[in-house]
Amino acid sequence: MALCFHLQALETLLPPPAEPVCPECVALGDAWVHLRVCQACGHVGCCDSSTNKHATRHFQTSSHPVVTSAEPGEQWAWCYVHEQIAEY
Repeated sequence: MALCFHLQALETLLPPPAEPVCPECVALGDAWVHLRVCQACGHVGCCDSSTNKHATRHFQTSSHPVVTSAEPGEQWAWCYVHEQIAEY
């Protein structure tokens, strides 16, 4: 299967956050499981395994389609629109 145009358009990936936290979870006093980085604006949010699912909520409010994993050793991007993953 060919990659969707959102994933094909990724040229330079935004880096993981300098401070590995979900700012929205910190503000709520909650914990998170994994972090994701929005490739449109750099928003850092927690994954769908986390209680608050801030990365997905960011997509739902912003329509920014692609996130990457901020986890050490993980190198992939996810397109919410086409529900497609790409490893790099």
